[in-house]
Amino acid sequence: MDQIVQLEGLTKMFRNGRGIHDISLNVQTGDIYGFFGPNGAGKTTVMKIMAGLSRADKGKVRLFGHDVVTHYEQAMASVGVLIETAEAYHYMSGRRNLELAARMYPHVDSNRVDEVLELVGLRSYQHEKVGHYSLGMKQRLGLASAIVARPELLILDEPTNGLDIEGMVQIREIIMQLAREEKITFFISSHLIHEMELMCNRIAILYGGKLITEGYKSELLQGRFSSLEELFLHEVSQERKAAAHA
Repeated sequence: MDQIVQLEGLTKMFRNGRGIHDISLNVQTGDIYGFFGPNGAGKTTVMKIMAGLSRADKGKVRLFGHDVVTHYEQAMASVGVLIETAEAYHYMSGRRNLELAARMYPHVDSNRVDEVLELVGLRSYQHEKVGHYSLGMKQRLGLASAIVARPELLILDEPTNGLDIEGMVQIREIIMQLAREEKITFFISSHLIHEMELMCNRIAILYGGKLITEGYKSELLQGRFSSLEELFLHEVSQERKAAAHA
Protein backbone atom coordinates (compact mmCIF):
# COMPACT_ATOMS: atom_id res chain seq x y z
CA MET A 1 0.00 0.00 0.00
CA ASP A 2 1.09 3.59 -0.65
CA GLN A 3 1.82 5.96 2.20
CA ILE A 4 -0.30 8.98 1.39
CA VAL A 5 0.28 10.82 4.69
CA GLN A 6 3.73 11.10 6.22
CA LEU A 7 4.31 13.13 9.38
CA GLU A 8 7.94 13.40 10.44
CA GLY A 9 8.90 14.85 13.80
CA LEU A 10 6.14 17.47 14.00
CA THR A 11 6.75 19.85 16.88
CA LYS A 12 4.96 23.09 17.71
CA MET A 13 5.01 24.88 21.06
CA PHE A 14 2.74 27.67 22.26
CA ARG A 15 3.43 30.43 24.76
CA ASN A 16 1.42 28.64 27.46
CA GLY A 17 3.89 25.74 27.30
CA ARG A 18 1.48 23.37 25.59
CA GLY A 19 1.91 21.96 22.12
CA ILE A 20 2.92 18.85 20.24
CA HIS A 21 6.24 17.04 20.45
CA ASP A 22 7.93 14.96 17.74
CA ILE A 23 4.82 13.46 16.10
CA SER A 24 5.65 10.92 13.39
CA LEU A 25 3.18 8.59 11.66
CA ASN A 26 2.14 7.28 8.26
CA VAL A 27 -1.31 6.70 6.77
CA GLN A 28 -1.75 4.07 4.07
CA THR A 29 -4.16 4.15 1.14
CA GLY A 30 -7.51 2.74 2.25
CA ASP A 31 -7.06 3.40 5.97
CA ILE A 32 -9.71 4.81 8.23
CA TYR A 33 -7.07 6.19 10.57
CA GLY A 34 -8.24 7.24 14.01
CA PHE A 35 -6.28 10.01 15.73
CA PHE A 36 -7.48 9.71 19.30
CA GLY A 37 -6.78 11.82 22.37
CA PRO A 38 -8.53 13.73 25.16
CA ASN A 39 -9.48 17.37 24.68
CA GLY A 40 -6.35 19.52 24.63
CA ALA A 41 -4.03 16.67 23.60
CA GLY A 42 -2.99 18.49 20.40
CA LYS A 43 -5.12 16.75 17.76
CA THR A 44 -6.39 19.92 16.08
CA THR A 45 -2.89 21.42 16.09
CA VAL A 46 -1.58 18.42 14.15
CA MET A 47 -4.47 18.53 11.69
CA LYS A 48 -4.11 22.27 11.04
CA ILE A 49 -0.44 21.72 10.25
CA MET A 50 -1.40 18.84 7.94
CA ALA A 51 -3.85 21.07 6.09
CA GLY A 52 -1.40 23.96 5.77
CA LEU A 53 -3.42 26.16 8.12
CA SER A 54 -0.59 26.40 10.66
CA ARG A 55 3.19 26.04 10.56
CA ALA A 56 5.17 23.58 12.65
CA ASP A 57 8.25 24.76 14.54
CA LYS A 58 10.00 21.59 13.37
CA GLY A 59 9.15 18.58 11.25
CA LYS A 60 7.52 17.88 7.90
CA VAL A 61 4.18 16.87 6.44
CA ARG A 62 3.98 15.10 3.09
CA LEU A 63 0.65 14.34 1.44
CA PHE A 64 0.85 12.13 -1.66
CA GLY A 65 4.62 12.64 -1.55
CA HIS A 66 4.44 16.46 -1.65
CA ASP A 67 5.62 18.73 1.16
CA VAL A 68 2.70 20.83 2.44
CA VAL A 69 4.92 23.88 3.00
CA THR A 70 6.93 23.93 -0.24
CA HIS A 71 4.40 22.35 -2.65
CA TYR A 72 1.04 23.21 -1.10
CA GLU A 73 -1.15 23.02 -4.20
CA GLN A 74 0.19 19.62 -5.24
CA ALA A 75 -0.06 18.28 -1.69
CA MET A 76 -3.69 19.40 -1.26
CA ALA A 77 -4.94 18.64 -4.78
CA SER A 78 -6.68 15.40 -3.74
CA VAL A 79 -7.48 16.31 -0.12
CA GLY A 80 -10.77 17.28 1.51
CA VAL A 81 -10.70 18.99 4.92
CA LEU A 82 -13.26 19.55 7.66
CA ILE A 83 -11.61 21.04 10.75
CA GLU A 84 -13.55 22.13 13.83
CA THR A 85 -17.00 23.46 12.88
CA ALA A 86 -18.63 22.89 9.48
CA GLU A 87 -19.11 26.41 8.07
CA ALA A 88 -22.07 27.30 5.85
CA TYR A 89 -24.27 30.25 4.85
CA HIS A 90 -27.33 29.84 7.07
CA TYR A 91 -29.56 31.99 4.89
CA MET A 92 -28.98 29.72 1.88
CA SER A 93 -30.29 26.24 1.19
CA GLY A 94 -28.11 23.21 1.70
CA ARG A 95 -27.98 22.67 -2.05
CA ARG A 96 -26.96 26.27 -2.76
CA ASN A 97 -24.15 26.00 -0.21
CA LEU A 98 -22.92 22.84 -1.87
CA GLU A 99 -23.15 24.40 -5.34
CA LEU A 100 -20.96 27.29 -4.14
CA ALA A 101 -18.38 24.82 -2.85
CA ALA A 102 -18.53 22.93 -6.15
CA ARG A 103 -17.85 26.10 -8.19
CA MET A 104 -14.22 25.99 -7.07
CA TYR A 105 -13.73 22.78 -9.06
CA PRO A 106 -14.28 22.97 -12.85
CA HIS A 107 -14.79 19.21 -13.15
CA VAL A 108 -17.68 19.10 -10.64
CA ASP A 109 -21.16 19.33 -12.19
CA SER A 110 -24.75 19.29 -10.92
CA ASN A 111 -24.87 15.51 -11.21
CA ARG A 112 -22.07 15.26 -8.65
CA VAL A 113 -23.95 17.66 -6.35
CA ASP A 114 -27.00 15.39 -6.58
CA GLU A 115 -24.85 12.33 -5.93
CA VAL A 116 -23.20 13.82 -2.85
CA LEU A 117 -26.49 15.03 -1.37
CA GLU A 118 -27.76 11.47 -1.72
CA LEU A 119 -24.60 10.01 -0.20
CA VAL A 120 -24.85 12.13 2.96
CA GLY A 121 -28.61 11.74 3.29
CA LEU A 122 -29.58 15.36 2.59
CA ARG A 123 -31.41 14.96 -0.72
CA SER A 124 -34.79 15.39 0.97
CA TYR A 125 -33.63 18.54 2.79
CA GLN A 126 -31.57 20.15 0.03
CA HIS A 127 -33.89 23.13 -0.47
CA GLU A 128 -34.24 23.97 3.23
CA LYS A 129 -32.20 26.85 4.63
CA VAL A 130 -29.17 25.68 6.57
CA GLY A 131 -30.29 27.84 9.48
CA HIS A 132 -33.07 25.31 10.00
CA TYR A 133 -30.72 22.31 9.93
CA SER A 134 -29.89 20.31 13.05
CA LEU A 135 -26.24 20.09 14.13
CA GLY A 136 -26.02 16.61 12.61
CA MET A 137 -27.38 17.86 9.29
CA LYS A 138 -24.85 20.71 9.28
CA GLN A 139 -22.06 18.18 9.86
CA ARG A 140 -23.36 16.08 6.96
CA LEU A 141 -23.40 19.19 4.76
CA GLY A 142 -19.81 19.90 5.80
CA LEU A 143 -18.91 16.35 4.79
CA ALA A 144 -20.68 16.86 1.47
CA SER A 145 -18.64 20.02 0.77
CA ALA A 146 -15.44 18.17 1.66
CA ILE A 147 -16.11 15.27 -0.72
CA VAL A 148 -17.76 17.05 -3.66
CA ALA A 149 -14.48 17.19 -5.60
CA ARG A 150 -13.86 13.43 -5.13
CA PRO A 151 -10.86 13.65 -2.78
CA GLU A 152 -8.66 10.64 -2.20
CA LEU A 153 -7.92 11.71 1.38
CA LEU A 154 -10.34 13.30 3.84
CA ILE A 155 -9.09 15.00 7.03
CA LEU A 156 -11.86 15.25 9.62
CA ASP A 157 -11.47 16.92 13.01
CA GLU A 158 -14.02 15.67 15.57
CA PRO A 159 -16.80 14.99 13.00
CA THR A 160 -19.19 13.62 15.65
CA ASN A 161 -18.48 16.24 18.33
CA GLY A 162 -21.66 17.57 19.93
CA LEU A 163 -23.97 15.14 18.14
CA ASP A 164 -26.55 12.92 19.81
CA ILE A 165 -26.33 9.14 19.46
CA GLU A 166 -28.41 9.06 16.28
CA GLY A 167 -26.27 11.79 14.71
CA MET A 168 -23.03 9.99 15.63
CA VAL A 169 -24.29 6.76 14.10
CA GLN A 170 -25.29 8.56 10.89
CA ILE A 171 -21.89 10.23 10.49
CA ARG A 172 -20.07 6.97 11.26
CA GLU A 173 -22.11 5.07 8.68
CA ILE A 174 -21.50 7.76 6.06
CA ILE A 175 -17.74 7.63 6.67
CA MET A 176 -17.67 3.86 6.32
CA GLN A 177 -19.82 4.04 3.19
CA LEU A 178 -17.52 6.66 1.63
CA ALA A 179 -14.47 4.54 2.41
CA ARG A 180 -16.15 1.54 0.78
CA GLU A 181 -17.86 3.15 -2.23
CA GLU A 182 -15.75 6.24 -2.97
CA LYS A 183 -12.45 4.62 -1.92
CA ILE A 184 -11.60 7.60 0.30
CA THR A 185 -8.80 7.30 2.86
CA PHE A 186 -9.69 8.98 6.17
CA PHE A 187 -7.65 10.69 8.88
CA ILE A 188 -10.14 11.32 11.69
CA SER A 189 -9.59 12.86 15.11
CA SER A 190 -11.86 12.28 18.08
CA HIS A 191 -11.93 12.26 21.87
CA LEU A 192 -14.65 9.57 21.72
CA ILE A 193 -12.75 6.30 21.82
CA HIS A 194 -15.81 4.10 21.31
CA GLU A 195 -16.44 5.82 17.98
CA MET A 196 -12.83 5.23 16.96
CA GLU A 197 -13.12 1.56 17.85
CA LEU A 198 -16.25 1.09 15.74
CA MET A 199 -15.00 2.61 12.49
CA CYS A 200 -11.18 2.78 12.37
CA ASN A 201 -8.73 0.08 11.32
CA ARG A 202 -5.68 1.97 12.60
CA ILE A 203 -5.32 4.07 15.74
CA ALA A 204 -2.86 6.63 17.09
CA ILE A 205 -3.20 7.77 20.69
CA LEU A 206 -2.07 11.30 21.51
CA TYR A 207 -1.63 12.33 25.14
CA GLY A 208 -0.08 15.53 26.45
CA GLY A 209 1.08 16.45 22.97
CA LYS A 210 2.96 13.15 22.52
CA LEU A 211 2.16 10.10 20.42
CA ILE A 212 2.14 7.31 23.00
CA THR A 213 1.02 4.39 20.84
CA GLU A 214 0.11 3.73 17.21
CA GLY A 215 -0.77 0.78 15.00
CA TYR A 216 -3.44 -1.46 13.58
CA LYS A 217 -6.35 -1.83 15.99
CA SER A 218 -6.19 -5.64 15.96
CA GLU A 219 -2.45 -5.63 16.71
CA LEU A 220 -2.77 -3.05 19.50
CA LEU A 221 -5.40 -5.13 21.30
CA GLN A 222 -3.90 -8.59 20.52
CA GLY A 223 -5.91 -10.36 23.19
CA ARG A 224 -4.29 -8.24 25.90
CA PHE A 225 -7.04 -5.64 26.03
CA SER A 226 -10.78 -6.02 25.60
CA SER A 227 -11.23 -2.52 24.15
CA LEU A 228 -9.38 0.59 23.03
CA GLU A 229 -10.54 2.27 26.24
CA GLU A 230 -8.66 -0.34 28.26
CA LEU A 231 -5.60 0.10 26.03
CA PHE A 232 -5.76 3.88 26.44
CA LEU A 233 -5.94 3.71 30.24
CA HIS A 234 -3.00 1.30 30.30
CA GLU A 235 -0.85 3.47 28.00
CA VAL A 236 -1.65 6.65 29.94
CA SER A 237 -0.76 4.90 33.21
CA GLN A 238 2.59 3.84 31.73
CA GLU A 239 3.22 7.36 30.43
CA ARG A 240 2.53 8.88 33.85
CA LYS A 241 4.85 6.39 35.56
CA ALA A 242 7.61 7.17 33.09
CA ALA A 243 7.12 10.93 33.60
CA ALA A 244 7.23 10.49 37.39
CA HIS A 245 10.58 8.70 37.18
CA ALA A 246 12.08 11.06 34.60
